[in-house]
Amino acid sequence: MENGHGLKLECEQNRLKFFPIMMYAIVMGLGGLTITYQKAHIWLSFPSIIGTVLMYITTIAFFTISTLYMMKYFKYKKEVISEFNHPIRINFFAAISISMLMLAIIYKEQFLPLSAWFWYIGAFLHFALTMYTISFWINKNQILDHSNPAWFIPIVGNVLVPVGGVGFANPGILNYFFSVGMFFWIILFALILNRIIFHHQLATKFMPTLFILIAPPAVGFIAYVKLYGHIDTFALMLFNMGLFFTFLVAFMYKNFIKIKFFISWWAFVFPVAAMAISSMLMFHHTKDIALFILSYVLISVVTIIVLVVSYNTILNINEKEICIQE
Repeated sequence: MENGHGLKLECEQNRLKFFPIMMYAIVMGLGGLTITYQKAHIWLSFPSIIGTVLMYITTIAFFTISTLYMMKYFKYKKEVISEFNHPIRINFFAAISISMLMLAIIYKEQFLPLSAWFWYIGAFLHFALTMYTISFWINKNQILDHSNPAWFIPIVGNVLVPVGGVGFANPGILNYFFSVGMFFWIILFALILNRIIFHHQLATKFMPTLFILIAPPAVGFIAYVKLYGHIDTFALMLFNMGLFFTFLVAFMYKNFIKIKFFISWWAFVFPVAAMAISSMLMFHHTKDIALFILSYVLISVVTIIVLVVSYNTILNINEKEICIQE
């Protein structure tokens, strides 16, 4: 009993020690919401102030989480190395570079030099993290139960590089990242679908990562249109696949409404935001009224999700349920 009390006290005093790399999912979520409202201003005449305020909130969140994680690195280096060698948590390190790439997109219209700074560092870091993650998968035997949609995170980042990279790098480099992302999306999707259907169900805390299935085709559609400037059959296929996975997770809503809060809930946000942006982009090109309605629905959904997840995050921080030993 005394030992248990001592362990609890130690956990409370060393909360930084258990500060998880998954916290960067918060920046990804806020970044997705910010870009959604920035594009809604351009394509749907939403007030610009919403996107501007969210831009500053996202930037503050990024630098706050980065500062805390750097503090953890210097004080508890072993724990950071342990996370970097963890078969599941390793995928969330790519959320750092994805956050930077999203900030590059956010600042591109507002402040180009800062956008370029975020993009070049983010793209280089993501290239390195992709190489390390895939070599990690190859060199160390992976347990099937460890596979989950979070494996898409290092891959989605490759597809995100061209979205913010137009004007910063030549088309050959941007097409390289797009090609890598699309190739590994197909392979990983087959592996993860096999795991979900024929093997043990996902652990409850990873159920929200099913939303990540939406992200590769949705972001891929945006990247493809950015690269080539038009919508063809391949672009339509990507958009429709993103739409399919959006409908699928909506149909499975009962799987999500009763689960306990985990920081992985932030995985809900980025993919839905990507689909909202894809819908607005498609509406911009086609002027289809159905896409106009879908855009408003998805903007509303992603806003509600952020409010719910933010509330639960703050609640759990106050109750000291986050940054604890698992």
